[in-house]
Amino acid sequence: MRTAFNDFFYEKRGIYGVLHVMILLLSLFLIVDISIDTFNNIPFISQTSYLKTQFWICMFFIADFILEFFLSKDKIHYLQTHFLFLLVSIPYLNIIDYYGFTFSAEVTYFLRFIPLVRSGWALAIVVGWLTSNRASGLFVSYLTMLLAMVYFSSLIFFVIEQKVNPEVKDYSDALWWAFMDVTTVGSNIIAITPTGRILSVLLAALGMMMFPIFTVYVTSLVQSANKKKEDYYNKTHLAPSGQAVDTQPVVITHKSDNPQ
Repeated sequence: MRTAFNDFFYEKRGIYGVLHVMILLLSLFLIVDISIDTFNNIPFISQTSYLKTQFWICMFFIADFILEFFLSKDKIHYLQTHFLFLLVSIPYLNIIDYYGFTFSAEVTYFLRFIPLVRSGWALAIVVGWLTSNRASGLFVSYLTMLLAMVYFSSLIFFVIEQKVNPEVKDYSDALWWAFMDVTTVGSNIIAITPTGRILSVLLAALGMMMFPIFTVYVTSLVQSANKKKEDYYNKTHLAPSGQAVDTQPVVITHKSDNPQ
């Protein structure tokens, strides 16, 4: 006998919902792990526990891609629109460690963020399900991704610049740089490394794209409020036939019995 949970689970959207929520939770676990390693200056490639964790999380991402591929009605279209998710789900760090490839510490650190790209799409879908309208879902998704990009950029900037940039003394300096750069205001911290300069340009471009979205969202809220106000006015001031109700007070006069 099928229960309500089974009905939810066996529906295709229900399966997608469970998978996307799990992807978000696993991605959050990776973010916490990366942050702890960064703040404690733990070597990236030599940490076998993180490599195992990322490997199994990437395997789950790949399994999710395969499952969604078989559930899709148009498999060719799914491959064309979701093939990037398969590429970012590959555990590149494990491949590098297995074959003994050597890269710089910065490149190795940057590779840790690649699987998190998969969570961006899942975040947009889940937020769209939880928000009341499309404009709110789009705004919340972009705002969350913007904050995530600011945080990731600050981590990368801190790791790369702290050894060569005297203005980056701790992580708070990198976080300040990221927030000031994304607002296009700029800060007193100037990137020295090529990677830091690229991040400066990307954050500024991301900030310029985000502010128009914020303007559109506020405009949508104002238009929605005006529409509700207009509907309420029409409902309370119009008669059932659609004619305006005369709300002027009626003055009753009495004719005098004995006019002069």
